[in-house]
Amino acid sequence: MNKLMIFGFSIVLFFAIIAIFAPFIATHDPGKIDIENILTGPSREHLLGTDSLGRDLFSRMVFGARISLLVGFIAVGIAALIGITLGAIAGYYGKWVDIIIMRFVDIMLCFPTFFLILAVIALLEPSIINIMIIIGVTSWMGVARLIRAEILSLKERDFIYAEKAIGASDFRIISRHLIPNAMAPVLVSITLGIAAAILVESSLSFLGIGVQPPTPSWGNILSEGKSVMGAAWWMMLFPGLAIFITVLGYNLLGEGIREKLLRS
Repeated sequence: MNKLMIFGFSIVLFFAIIAIFAPFIATHDPGKIDIENILTGPSREHLLGTDSLGRDLFSRMVFGARISLLVGFIAVGIAALIGITLGAIAGYYGKWVDIIIMRFVDIMLCFPTFFLILAVIALLEPSIINIMIIIGVTSWMGVARLIRAEILSLKERDFIYAEKAIGASDFRIISRHLIPNAMAPVLVSITLGIAAAILVESSLSFLGIGVQPPTPSWGNILSEGKSVMGAAWWMMLFPGLAIFITVLGYNLLGEGIREKLLRS
């Protein structure tokens, strides 16, 4: 592993551990209102201070990590599933199948992803599940193009012709041979996609159309801090840093994987 991968992986692992063990790491109930400790600064009792309802910010940040990472992973999982399936079909069958799928990809790429998400969100009830699905179904195009390009090359290899000669089905050839051998560049796209999904979720929650309070996410904590920025700097600083460091970690990990693939 190169230095970029090690550093990025360390950040990713750190926040993953926080998300997994959130109930044990949190020092308070993230939803408990304490009117006697409204907007108190960082202290021994409240490590990152409290918000405008007296809720412990550290505990809300810890549970917010779980929500933000969950959205990132599931949204990218949906995008990867759609992209890999359509890209593999387009690359393997070619001709009119390839033309139809890739023209659909081109149409989807014509729309700015974030504004497309905003348009869909406006028609649906804001919720964690809707956010994950919408981000996933609007972010698969890059994966589809990568898989298609790899399969266009791989399907001309001798081992694919050998599989066809022994009567292997198209499904077996695609699922057992083509997709596994085409996944290397897709891993980079998926890693970077998690960072992008976390940013999109945080942006939507910041605008008030993402994860809805009282469920904590870094985006809505940041949004709450906007109105009290002058009196409670910690409400903007800590969630902002969490988003920045997490996205940086996934980007560094993705770049590290890219460099390793280029050298191999």
